[in-house]
Amino acid sequence: MDAATEATRGLRGLSTEVTARVPRLLEAMRTIGSELDVHSMLDRIARTAAEFADARQAAVGVLDPSGHGLGDLIGYGVPEAERPALAAYLAGPPEAPRPGPVERLRVPIRVQGSPFAELYLAGKRGGGRFSPSDLGMVTVLATEAGIAIGNARLHEATRQRERWIDGSVAVTTALLSGADAEDALSVVAEQARRLAGSAAGIVLVPEENGGLEIVAAAADDPAGLIGTVVPPRAAIVPRLLAGVPVFVEDSATDPRMTTGVAERFGPSMMLPLRSGDRVLGILAVPRWRGDRPFTDLERTLATQFAAQAAMALVLAEAQRDRERLAVFEDRDRIARDLHDLVIQRLFATGMMLESAQRQAGAPEVRERIGKAVDELDATIHEVRTAIFALQQGPAEAPSGLRTRVLRETGTAAVPLGFQPSVTFLGAVDARVGELTAKNLVAALREALSNALRHARAGRIEVTVDATVTLPDGRDGVRLRVADDGVGIPPEGRRSGLRNLARRAQALGGSCVLGPGIGPDGAGTSLVWEAPL
Repeated sequence: MDAATEATRGLRGLSTEVTARVPRLLEAMRTIGSELDVHSMLDRIARTAAEFADARQAAVGVLDPSGHGLGDLIGYGVPEAERPALAAYLAGPPEAPRPGPVERLRVPIRVQGSPFAELYLAGKRGGGRFSPSDLGMVTVLATEAGIAIGNARLHEATRQRERWIDGSVAVTTALLSGADAEDALSVVAEQARRLAGSAAGIVLVPEENGGLEIVAAAADDPAGLIGTVVPPRAAIVPRLLAGVPVFVEDSATDPRMTTGVAERFGPSMMLPLRSGDRVLGILAVPRWRGDRPFTDLERTLATQFAAQAAMALVLAEAQRDRERLAVFEDRDRIARDLHDLVIQRLFATGMMLESAQRQAGAPEVRERIGKAVDELDATIHEVRTAIFALQQGPAEAPSGLRTRVLRETGTAAVPLGFQPSVTFLGAVDARVGELTAKNLVAALREALSNALRHARAGRIEVTVDATVTLPDGRDGVRLRVADDGVGIPPEGRRSGLRNLARRAQALGGSCVLGPGIGPDGAGTSLVWEAPL
């Protein structure tokens, strides 16, 4: 409000010519204020300022939050060759205001009292100079721009918090739905990558020798990441194992990053998955080289997400322990019943048959009774073997494809508001290999995510068919995810779908889109298939 009052006060005493332009200025301010995307808003500010001041060139240089140079330069009418020099000029100290007409204008844009950007104008059309009236109008515009940018940043911060909260809920729901340890870490990696808009989501766990090993990764090429070990001598390892987050500006050049994997990435967050004094693992979220660094808000939200994920991992582990304990108790009860009841009855029946065998007169009868006694002895031996097996701890086995598909649809049901229907055809657990199963689950997750973000669907049908024959004659598995929503918009991002197609092609399969299950084919269906 103080900024708005100051901007209004700046209009007083202006010439009649300038006052006549006030309605246009107010309309421009209203238009700028309606934008919620900061980059689009800055582009509009540059164009509007050039129009009002009748300038051939306009630019907005956004100051880097670190205070070193510019973080971004939005230019209008600025030749590409002149941009580096202009960026250096705007990153320098501001010019002292000069009275009278000037050849160029440079006006600061402040957001909540702090410097945010520099608005630059040059090249007055007709060869003239910018007048004090031009400066006044541009100053008012810059003031309004600061207010609008502040509002847009608050809106974006609120949306970011909502996304990270939804992601934390999805992780907790997925982990408590029965995920095993490997799948649980994969869920954390996938969600972290999606929420941070990063190149990868990576989970590392402590090794016996004190290093860290990548055990789960969500990336375009996860196989090239999993198994990489960060040695204990790396400077970041003691800090991470002590539960201290590490933020890296450029993984490729930071001397603390000692693995070959780091050369691929730029800004990175490495966040301990910590519960109390226990560090379960490390969540790494790197961006590509040259990408923008993580903001303070993103660092805070990611740290909170890691803490929530660690808590969910601990709860999921406790739940699995309770379930295992219940299984052990049930197995012990069954073993006792078999020993105390079944074997004793079988043994008593054998004794009765042996007595009857001695009293039988016909040799054929004695022979048959003897065979029956032998069968009972063999049965008693088999039951005792079963009792011994029941008293042993079951080996950990990875969840089958059926379980993982049901888990993904159950997780999606929370933000969707309804449960997608699921159909299985064929022996999906027995026929589908682990590599194909992992890629199929990733395709399902992406399809459900697209339906949630874009489709506005009221119904989703998921089918996993392990009985199909691919066009080349090979046996295959097909995933079909169909909805009755509005379909994918033409301008929508398709990077996730391209990734799914690449995954399918790498396995020798394919991924295509088709009509949905709404009236007249409304909605979208994704068909992903690969050989068994």
